[in-house]
Amino acid sequence: MSAADQAMPAESGARPGRGRSLVLHLGLVAGLFALQFLLPAYHHGNLARIMVLATYAIGYNILFGYTGLLSLGHALFFAAGMYGMALSVQYAGAGAGAALVVGLVAGLVVAGVSGLLALRTSGVAFMIVTLMFAQAGYLTILYFGAYTRGDEGFVIQQAQRMLGGLDLSDPTWRYLAAWALFSACLLGTLWMTGRRFGRTLVAIRENEERARMLGYDTFAHKWGAVVLSGGISALAGAAYGLLFGYAGASFASVQYSIFPLLWVLLGGAGTIIGPFIGTLFMFYLIDLSSGITTAYMLIAGIVLVALTLFAPQGLAGELRRRGWGWLP
Repeated sequence: MSAADQAMPAESGARPGRGRSLVLHLGLVAGLFALQFLLPAYHHGNLARIMVLATYAIGYNILFGYTGLLSLGHALFFAAGMYGMALSVQYAGAGAGAALVVGLVAGLVVAGVSGLLALRTSGVAFMIVTLMFAQAGYLTILYFGAYTRGDEGFVIQQAQRMLGGLDLSDPTWRYLAAWALFSACLLGTLWMTGRRFGRTLVAIRENEERARMLGYDTFAHKWGAVVLSGGISALAGAAYGLLFGYAGASFASVQYSIFPLLWVLLGGAGTIIGPFIGTLFMFYLIDLSSGITTAYMLIAGIVLVALTLFAPQGLAGELRRRGWGWLP
């Protein structure tokens, strides 16, 4: 047995608290499914949107929360998936299923290429390089506005949003599609964290030099994390455009690189459930604040600063610190 193998903990089935963790996350999935039949129309639509955006945050969390790589360019992957899907529908007449695959592949290719280049740097330089890649993607969308329609974007018609005979513009099917996507990514990430690949990413986050000394190819693992993170983010972007019927350059802007960072920090970086909690909290914080005053970002900003001061590990991170140590 190699030194690297000896350094690894036992497989996921032997880890204490794994059963409780599985029950918690399956309970969340079941609860979200049940809410489909209970929520009024307004919150029903909001939760569908939140689940897709939380999927985007899950993708970001793999890179930032579990691998320790701070990216400011994830809007590039989200937009790659969205435009891969939208352009194939708009100009190639692709069906919804094929368009989702095109969006996923577009995101994987962009993540693979940009990851190979960005990972030649580290720390602050990595953060800046990813930001520049995202800005290049945003400017490319604007430059080819004749096809992408730039900031104006374009609407995906109802007839183009049929998947296997299901109308994804219908609120019920839209919600269930968002639920299925979120559930698959949530449980898939939970599974990953219990496998060797996921635990190696955590080892790289904690001490990359030591992980390298133990015999792990840290570059290959980080590149794999970038591709996986970019693929999930691209799938979320493609699903968002398809489910809500719109693709526009605003989704490639800097704010859509900042949003997943905020969602993950608020919910708890390096936790499975954190991205959902952070997205839900941030979405309704802005929604409720905007109903009180036009200066809603002031209220949101004060709450966010307070959370940063008193719950620096995020909401799920605080739960883990205060007694739920088994929370992955």
